[in-house]
Amino acid sequence: MPQLSPEGQAAINAISQRTGFSPDAVTSMLFSVIAGNGSMAQFSHPEFGGSGQWMRGGMTMVSDMFNNYLKGRVDGLCSELSNLVANQPGLTQSGSFQSQNQGGGNFGSGQWQSSGGGMGGGMGTGGNQSSLFVPDASGNFNWWPADLGQPASTGAQNSVRYAYFPGSHRLAIDLNGQVTVYDSLDHQIGGFSQQQGGSGSLTFTSQYGTVFVSNLPIVSGAPQAPAYAPPPPVYDPPPPPPQQQTYAPQPQSFGNALPPLGQNEVISAIEKLADLHAKGILSDQEFSTKKAELLSRL
Repeated sequence: MPQLSPEGQAAINAISQRTGFSPDAVTSMLFSVIAGNGSMAQFSHPEFGGSGQWMRGGMTMVSDMFNNYLKGRVDGLCSELSNLVANQPGLTQSGSFQSQNQGGGNFGSGQWQSSGGGMGGGMGTGGNQSSLFVPDASGNFNWWPADLGQPASTGAQNSVRYAYFPGSHRLAIDLNGQVTVYDSLDHQIGGFSQQQGGSGSLTFTSQYGTVFVSNLPIVSGAPQAPAYAPPPPVYDPPPPPPQQQTYAPQPQSFGNALPPLGQNEVISAIEKLADLHAKGILSDQEFSTKKAELLSRL
């Protein structure tokens, strides 16, 4: 963004005192009026109630549409700046400068265009230099890099300015004072627009239709954002397999008691004991004990 000269700063301070707006707000509106070729302005500043639009001899619009007092102050400021710009060499262009409203709200998403370096593209060159700004080392006020030369077309909207250089396939964008140069590839750019009320993305039209400026390769200026790489997916470890429980058959326990027997089994066992007793193998006491034990298991 061009730097104000001492004479330019003095003019800003004088207008600030007369209109009641701060020097910062007046400076912001000055660049908007210059971008509008001295006859219109699309602006955005807190002291102006946010975004708005002014046209010389036409309607003044601010975000607070019923604030007629603010409208009158903004109109007075823009009219005074318009007269200041008109009396400065090189700040306005005669010829094809147009404002196009493409809809999208009170102020539209319009695009302002001029051909042959308009929009105050040079801000005075050679012997016709504006006294409001300090020239750079080359003696001109171009906001784009000097090695790009003169653009085929320039334009501005709100806080965005562009300059198109089809010969070198370059597109310069000035966003809030940050100049970025893009490679325009094989696009034949025909117009720009800025989306308002949403993402604010800058787009242009070419033989391929509508293209986002952010899709162009960056040559210089703002660092190019790294390509998005999604993080590798993180998977939870699989649950361990269920442990198989082994069951060992437990011996059936009856305590000190012996399992019961059937009647036939008891009688057969007693007969065998009686045979052993008769043969003298079991004593009387042993026979009586075993017999009583078998009978208890009936």
